[in-house]
Amino acid sequence: MIKGVMFDFSGTLLRVEPTEEWLDAALAETGIRLTEEEFGATARRLTEYGALPGGLSPQHMPAHLETAWDRRDISPEQHRAAYGGLIRAAGITDPELAQALYDRHMTPAAWRPYPDTGPTLRALRRRGLPVAVVSNIGWDLRPVFRTHGLDELVDAYVLSFELGTQKPDPVIFRTACDRLGLAPAEVLMVGDSREADGGARALGCPVHFVDHLPVDQRPGGLTPLLDLLGPE
Repeated sequence: MIKGVMFDFSGTLLRVEPTEEWLDAALAETGIRLTEEEFGATARRLTEYGALPGGLSPQHMPAHLETAWDRRDISPEQHRAAYGGLIRAAGITDPELAQALYDRHMTPAAWRPYPDTGPTLRALRRRGLPVAVVSNIGWDLRPVFRTHGLDELVDAYVLSFELGTQKPDPVIFRTACDRLGLAPAEVLMVGDSREADGGARALGCPVHFVDHLPVDQRPGGLTPLLDLLGPE
């Protein structure tokens, strides 16, 4: 019987804004202006290099960033090194713009909940099932949840940079189960990565996957998990 639920963050409960909006916000912050052609080319390069945390994975990975990328969610320093390096590799040479781009993704305004995130978390709360957010991340996401009115629906946050390890290491899932006060077999893991989130299976946790899609393309990805839990 499922008595608690662990959720991944990015691509599961919330999704970061599109690259074009990310770039536009950073340009507005710095006062830098680009022509329409320059803007389009810059957005394409940022997308190709996977420079937006929470966005698409890199299509190009510079050799000197491979180690930082593999360990990007172990610490804030590693996270900044990886994504700051990708921003520069994408051709952003202005240090002020590079800083604004990196800082922007950590703001609540850069994140949007999926349409069924709030309703699903509230349904779990009504059923008395505790919830943990288990994320590979290099910064504190709690302000994002507070701003979007979701923090009161989360009982525990287990963040990779705070533990110094990242999914699929079983340690991160074990920590979440312990904080919920439940055995792994009683906790459902919900995520978008079969590699990272699927690591919960090593502890005996059941796993449910959702698709990492833009918010407007996934209106009901979380709703089916309520059927797995049975009637209220």
